[in-house]
Amino acid sequence: MRIELPPEPVHFVNRHTERERALRAVEDWRGRSRPLVMSLSGPAGLGKSELAYVIARTVRDRYPDGVLSVDLDDLRLDGVLDPGDVLAQLLRSLNVEADLVARPFKARCKQYWSMTADLKLVLIVDNVRYASELVPLLPASGASLVIVASHGPLYDLEDGAAIGMPLQPLTEQAATELLDLIVSDDRLATDPEAVRALIGLCEGLPTALHVAGRWIRSRRLRPLPRLIDELRGEWGEKGVPGVERVWDTAYSALPDAAARLYRLLPHHPGATFTPESATALLGLGPDACEEALEELDRAGVLDLRAGDGHMRLPGPLHAHALRRSRHDAAAVEAEEARIRVLRWYVRQAQRADLLAAGTRLVVTDRIAPLPDAPDVPLPDAAAQGAKWLFAERHTLFACVRLAHALGMDAETVALSEPLWTYALDHPGRPEVIDALRLTRDAAVRHGGSAAWLVRTRCQLARQLWESGENETAADELDAAASAARLLGGTETERKLAASVVEFQGMLKSAQGNWAASVPHFEASRDIHRAIPNPYGVMLQTYRMGEAQARLGDTDAARRLLTEAHDAAREQRRERMTRRTGFALAGVLAGLGRRSEARRLYEESLEGARSRGSGFDEARVRDALADLAEADGRTVDAADHRQAAHEIRRRNGLT
Repeated sequence: MRIELPPEPVHFVNRHTERERALRAVEDWRGRSRPLVMSLSGPAGLGKSELAYVIARTVRDRYPDGVLSVDLDDLRLDGVLDPGDVLAQLLRSLNVEADLVARPFKARCKQYWSMTADLKLVLIVDNVRYASELVPLLPASGASLVIVASHGPLYDLEDGAAIGMPLQPLTEQAATELLDLIVSDDRLATDPEAVRALIGLCEGLPTALHVAGRWIRSRRLRPLPRLIDELRGEWGEKGVPGVERVWDTAYSALPDAAARLYRLLPHHPGATFTPESATALLGLGPDACEEALEELDRAGVLDLRAGDGHMRLPGPLHAHALRRSRHDAAAVEAEEARIRVLRWYVRQAQRADLLAAGTRLVVTDRIAPLPDAPDVPLPDAAAQGAKWLFAERHTLFACVRLAHALGMDAETVALSEPLWTYALDHPGRPEVIDALRLTRDAAVRHGGSAAWLVRTRCQLARQLWESGENETAADELDAAASAARLLGGTETERKLAASVVEFQGMLKSAQGNWAASVPHFEASRDIHRAIPNPYGVMLQTYRMGEAQARLGDTDAARRLLTEAHDAAREQRRERMTRRTGFALAGVLAGLGRRSEARRLYEESLEGARSRGSGFDEARVRDALADLAEADGRTVDAADHRQAAHEIRRRNGLT
């Protein structure tokens, strides 16, 4: 059972009516064909998210399959939400392996429905803007509970589909109780009039009360009447109503470094940030940034619950910090910070890419370490590099847009390489295609590097044909071939020329024209042999063998795939050893050489288990089952098929 709940809040008051109504709704629900949906709505600062967690914590014993939570704002790109991204996160929370998450959106929906059909779980969905964002996320079980937090009522949700609970500001009594818990100071009891004045300024918003309470608590030597007068004078002078006044006062009390970081955080390219990326943004070194983050946390203006070490400014504070940046700082402060953090992200992406993909062809220089901006700790493992790229994908997409907008063509093109590595595992994604279009545009705008043009157009072409845009992909490859004629004779440039030919063959393969693909792979292999580039020779030999197998020439396929498999082993390319071995085993099985095929499949099975790859294990077990049936070993065949079925069932693919 997975429980995605933050620690219980230290101070939580009131909301008795909403909690009682929620509990009554759960008790009365009879589990129809759709889950019970509770919608908590109201302006920012009312504590909707906190209440959602409290309700979930109260009823969790009734939902034995766990509590999942997702914040849609964490997954938005320029305000746009991809529901497929949200479904992918929920499927991973349901223990579906990343490589078994279905790629097409409709298939991903069916996978999610399959996984949730028989579950009793609680799903918390925060920061929903429209009902259309919520509907694809509803579990398929009528025995589940969905708690939604949104700024406004979801009027476009189907009538009767949700229990609406609009939240109101805290009453004076409840606000006083919360403030007393936060401050824990005798001054509150001695001057109730000053307390009422402060609560009036906070407008009954729990978020504002938390910030104001911490502000008062940090000034314990001042009499409360004087403190309230100072607040009233400060807010009156600035003329900012309500909560904005609280934010301004908290901001004005920050030390210089913390105030500077607060102003700069809205310019961070991603919606969330880490201590390392905040350090790069601030530009004053790790110690100064650590102290600044601690000050912001003490001031109550940071949300530390973003997960995986990430933090963020809540929505109202993000907007307030941006206003302070425009009002209090020269434009150069924000511009320098954006460039600094952008180059830092390019460097981290290059480091992660090197781990995930190994040494390979790249067309831009590596970014050197940045002064006063430490690198992200990345253990020396391919999985860690891929994990970082996945976790930071939205920020990297934002970095591409920012680099392109700032005219930083080298950085834009440099980001194409780590995004390419990410895209190999997530083909055809619209955000990937959009990002790679910008990297191509940067190469075109720069105009001074044929290598950039060739590489970025090839990268974009593959994503296009994997999305079914074959004609557009062909246009990109034609343009890449034209640019390749401008390449010189260096090793890198010759590899790029070979890659254009290879990609032309891959496009033919994607179109099912295997016969037309073979000459391209042969020509590419000839170029790699002449360089010489053993890895390129091995890869093209594998592609030729795969094509011959598709064409039915099993003898040629066996010879080519054996050569590629032996070369991959010799070069210690583990991933290619598995790919070539599996392909060769299929050909050998077709030739009746089942014992040789079984040995290769068993090696592939061992590799799949060691990597924890359910996708590969299920595929290999299917092949082993076919071999066992051909040998009359029906029990073994049944065991393999059952194991493969169980893997797919566990991941919602059956």
